[in-house]
Amino acid sequence: METWQKNLKAAIIDLDGLAFYFPCDRESLSQVIDKYPMRISPYYLSLIQAPGDPIWRQCVPDLRELQEDGLLSDPLEEENLSPTPCLIHRYPDRVVFLATTSCAVYCRFCMRKRKVGCSSSDLESENFEAAIRYIEETSIVRDVILSGGDPLLLPDDHLEYLLRRLRKIPHVEIIRIGTRVPVTLPERITPKLCRMLKTFHPLYINTHFNHPLEVTSKSADACSRLADAGIPLGNQTVLLKDVNDHPETMKELMQKLLTIRVRPYYIHQMDLVKGTGHFRAEVKRGIEIMKGLRGHTSGMANPYYVIDAPGGKGKIPLLPDSVCFQEDMLVLKSYQGDVIEYPL
Repeated sequence: METWQKNLKAAIIDLDGLAFYFPCDRESLSQVIDKYPMRISPYYLSLIQAPGDPIWRQCVPDLRELQEDGLLSDPLEEENLSPTPCLIHRYPDRVVFLATTSCAVYCRFCMRKRKVGCSSSDLESENFEAAIRYIEETSIVRDVILSGGDPLLLPDDHLEYLLRRLRKIPHVEIIRIGTRVPVTLPERITPKLCRMLKTFHPLYINTHFNHPLEVTSKSADACSRLADAGIPLGNQTVLLKDVNDHPETMKELMQKLLTIRVRPYYIHQMDLVKGTGHFRAEVKRGIEIMKGLRGHTSGMANPYYVIDAPGGKGKIPLLPDSVCFQEDMLVLKSYQGDVIEYPL
């Protein structure tokens, strides 16, 4: 068993384990993890400086996850856009391949809170084959995004097999991997893994740093190993209330990402997912943050600020001074021309 697998096995998955390190309300929070599992890798746990800090808020259960907030478990309608159980086909030329339901840390704000960590049937062979067959038969698909869960939690041989199958499909030009392990389990990024990944270019990786405290020497080393393997690295940050919803915090994060060879790509407005409403910062706050970036730091440190529109309408970029507010609603237009009202 590799070191990263041993460390993952040692992750905190119950409140007794958490209480060994920090005081917590075990009786109340047990209700939360009964519905939404908890997993905190030893490395990510070590980044917590005190209860309630930005790292704690992202990974420790909160009773507010059980509030009836009127939000939906699948507001992006991914289930309706799934031609097979582990595939999402929202945009014409690209698909999302859900390769696993596991992560090194179960983020409390997860967009797939309804399923991540809640299933043990990772990559069932019949679902895997159905997804591959769909991609083979759908010639318009040129871009496959491996997601989950976290695809880099698959063992090397499983991941290599999946990448090899995809690379054999003539019309698949690009493969992307969405992963948070450089942030939550950096020891997973081994030289062996990087040697394997570099054989499947063009391959891109988008990772997920949310706060400057997550940029450490270990996460920097993990990103360097990937970059040295010739893999372009991008970052998708989620705007989180009381975590990173301040212009100076976000500017520091974006600048630090560039120093570890990761290009800021997206800042996501929180999806309207059931159990995550307490993380939601106002859209106006996101606009203020973008104003705090534009001209105040390098253009390379300016990502797109986007809303993933409900109903599977796709990502819509928001730019300062180009947003239409009407009373308590934001009026958006999708890439297909759909007009969407979005709550502020």
